[in-house]
Amino acid sequence: MNNSALDLHGIRHDQVARTVENFVLLNQDQIPLEIICGNSQRMIDLVISVLDRIGCENFERIDYGTIMIRKL
Repeated sequence: MNNSALDLHGIRHDQVARTVENFVLLNQDQIPLEIICGNSQRMIDLVISVLDRIGCENFERIDYGTIMIRKL
């Protein structure tokens, strides 16, 4: 099992949707996927909104600022 991660530190809010969607779809064969959002609640909300939009079935916040995708 390969644990791929996307670190969003340094990514602007207006780039989050495209960055997260590309990461998830291009790495869906390497689940679980980890997305590091940092301490920004807005960044966390943006990531969750993208995951909902693309139909991600199972994800959880494992630490504040980190989201683990377990199933698409």
